[in-house]
Amino acid sequence: TIQELHTALQEADESPEVGVIILTGSGEKSFVAGADIKEFAHFSIAQGGELAMKGQETLFTFIEQLTTPVIAAVNGFALGGGLELAMCSHIRIASSNARLGLPEVSLGVIPGYGGTQRLTQLVGRGKANEMIFTAGMITAEEALKWGLVNHVVEPEALMEKAEEIAGKILKNSGSAIASAIRAVNANFTDGVHGFEVEIEEFGKCFGTEDFKEGTSAFLEKRKPNFRN
Repeated sequence: TIQELHTALQEADESPEVGVIILTGSGEKSFVAGADIKEFAHFSIAQGGELAMKGQETLFTFIEQLTTPVIAAVNGFALGGGLELAMCSHIRIASSNARLGLPEVSLGVIPGYGGTQRLTQLVGRGKANEMIFTAGMITAEEALKWGLVNHVVEPEALMEKAEEIAGKILKNSGSAIASAIRAVNANFTDGVHGFEVEIEEFGKCFGTEDFKEGTSAFLEKRKPNFRN
């Protein structure tokens, strides 16, 4: 459930042993198929609004704001809430058999977990409109071409690619990456000036142990050791 995933991700984010989180589905059939329609088929207007608000606050916006990088390894179908879950992750990798879509308008509703906003940010208004209005699915290769995913690999190589990227991330400063996440997110937050947040986060870096280690390592011509 959304709450269970929230709890697991919060524990991972707070653990000093975790530097990257990888989300993937079990097996090759689907990443996340989406919501159980039976759960909300008889909801009122107020209940529908509450469903979207709670979902965004508990999981989707929550993931986007985690300071531990989240990689979505998309295997198979990522539809509706499944695609929204991938889009709020910081990096997306898809297997070549992945199919991605937001089919909500075929049910008389719209994406409610941030899909209308994040899809537009990632692929632009025109392509987002087409995906949402047609309720269709696109292939992994189309998603790559549109900028919806970062990489496409064969299904058997999906986790290997995710772990490869995670390994590259883990070589760098966790505190600096957390600052970068906050600065990037600021660009998409109403009422927040992204450049000002960047200046603030840049300044904060100078007070961290990672900055001392990174600059010392550079000057001493050695690799930095950030996570000990």
